[in-house]
Amino acid sequence: MKFVSILFLSLSLSVAVLATQPSIYGENGVVVAHDLEACEAGIEILKKGGNAVDAAVAVSYALAVTHPQAGNIGGGGFMLIHMADGQKVALDYREMAPGKAHRDMFLDDSSKIVPQLSTRGGLAVGVPGTVAGLQLALDNYGSMTRQKVMKPAIKLAQKGFTIPYDLAYSFGWLNKTAEGFDETRRVFCRDGEIYMPGETFKQPDLAKTLKRIQKKGNAGFYEGKIAQALVKSSSKYGGSITLEDLKNYTARVRTR
Repeated sequence: MKFVSILFLSLSLSVAVLATQPSIYGENGVVVAHDLEACEAGIEILKKGGNAVDAAVAVSYALAVTHPQAGNIGGGGFMLIHMADGQKVALDYREMAPGKAHRDMFLDDSSKIVPQLSTRGGLAVGVPGTVAGLQLALDNYGSMTRQKVMKPAIKLAQKGFTIPYDLAYSFGWLNKTAEGFDETRRVFCRDGEIYMPGETFKQPDLAKTLKRIQKKGNAGFYEGKIAQALVKSSSKYGGSITLEDLKNYTARVRTR
């Protein structure tokens, strides 16, 4: 009974602490994201006169740096927008299947599912849509240039940020599961010399990629050196993405 009483007291204290935390509010806008650095990127853009879409794009690019587990330019997503004038729209920039994809691509010759083929390796990767989607958002609903809204993310990639515990944990897990993916382990796991919480994580290669997108827009990602490197990597690990797939990717506005 003593243990139960102590446990109950601990739970009561936890509830009390949560109940006494002040609400978060803002007079001119609020930015919510996975981590503080990404929030600060959005706040910086708002303070410079950007609107909510400008801030959202800045946050998205910042998350490509600080939250590689999910927020990255190699994936895709959706954006729901409600403008001040009442206009509502949804942007669809999810990944698309490569042109060579087919119904049985994850099956063996006996029509049985090949374990992990759809979740690991080149065939698990779709044609990325994030860069095109964020540009579509800026072109149609933003008020600032791509050059301005991408500055916070590029700065984070160049100068680095302090690694939190959850990211360090993810890197440790990745080090055990990314065997055979040498570039992944080089960037995120230092070839086995695991990053620890509190260390500074810099990504100079990502900074170069972001600068290229900043300068050339979609063409800087879906064409040229980056596109060629992406296709080469896809092929190396059994994927089928082509330069044509990348060049033809289109983000879409969904109104219903």
